[in-house]
Amino acid sequence: MRRRNLSVVLGAVAGHGPLSRPRSRALSRADVAGRVGLTRAAVSSLVDELIGRGALVEGETASEGRVGRPGRALTVSDEGPAGLGLDIGVTHLGACVVDLRGEPRVWRRVERANADRPAGQVLAEAAALAADAEAEAAALGLRVDGRVLAVPGVVPNEPGGRIERAPNLGWHAVRIADHWPDPDTVPEPENEANLGALAEYWNAEQAVETFVHVSAGAGIGAALVIDGQLFRGARGFAGELGHLPVHPEGVRCACGARGCLEQYAGQVAVLREAGLAQHGRVRAADPVALLAERAGAGHLPTLRALEDAGRALGLALTSAVALIDPDGLVLGGTYAELAEWLLPSVRAELADRVTVRPWTPEALRPSALGRRGPVLGAAQRTIRRIMADPTLLPAG
Repeated sequence: MRRRNLSVVLGAVAGHGPLSRPRSRALSRADVAGRVGLTRAAVSSLVDELIGRGALVEGETASEGRVGRPGRALTVSDEGPAGLGLDIGVTHLGACVVDLRGEPRVWRRVERANADRPAGQVLAEAAALAADAEAEAAALGLRVDGRVLAVPGVVPNEPGGRIERAPNLGWHAVRIADHWPDPDTVPEPENEANLGALAEYWNAEQAVETFVHVSAGAGIGAALVIDGQLFRGARGFAGELGHLPVHPEGVRCACGARGCLEQYAGQVAVLREAGLAQHGRVRAADPVALLAERAGAGHLPTLRALEDAGRALGLALTSAVALIDPDGLVLGGTYAELAEWLLPSVRAELADRVTVRPWTPEALRPSALGRRGPVLGAAQRTIRRIMADPTLLPAG
């Protein structure tokens, strides 16, 4: 009961979550008691504990313009507890540290060609980046209380931190702890599309409760948020949209099947059709920026490639709409940066094929987070856990 009450009080001060918009005025202990329905004495005891755990700070008066003795303002601490998010992509490593309000305080990204490199080598470099990010956070007065790693692969619903497969990295059955140099800082892995979807839900101005989040990088993944909860499937394999067949007798995919969406709307496929890649390789530090540049300049092969990719993506999303009945569809990752050229053909395909339920073009939109979604979601996941259970924080 006390754990729940600590969460309720912390949520009331934070505005029902660390990612809410700023209040017009801060709350006092009496204000919190009125909001949560607990006695002032109970709230005062809970506030004292939250201050001791570094979650809240108490400052100047909070009740400007009101009759009576003013209370002292309670705010969520911008020092102390923090979450670290890490991101391993095919072409980069990333790190992000957020404070207890969910605000990013440290961003790191380095370009790395990680495909087919040994998992141990990649994870050692990720650990070094994590250590640098934590050191920068410490200089800001932040203490990392949890670490989550976003990976472009399947993470089973089981303890142990194992990545079952990450085909675009060339990984299979990789256990993070076996390769992480510091056993005290091993991060918890999670699929990048899942974390991107959670970040979208937690940070949206007006979040819908049931939506499909499509995340594209070297591969294509999707995540399902149903009634505000991430749906991972019976074994954690939900969301493999990239391997949904859109042309059953089509091109053979690396997974072994034919006609998978990745072969028509994946980054390599689009670059190939745009004439910007040979044998799956492109000589550009940022292939997505190259595609956007060529499309913006009216390069016809690139425009046709993006139109065709949007048509294939729309076909796959039609099946998702029919099966899940979502309130919305969100294009994340690199798709968000190419949305200007993808959206018309995706929307046209959906309009033509979604016929058994109401559908509006506005239900499909790009993510404002873009490629930062997964690493931000990884960092904020720790903060959400702390908000739900402040006893995870060490007592002062």
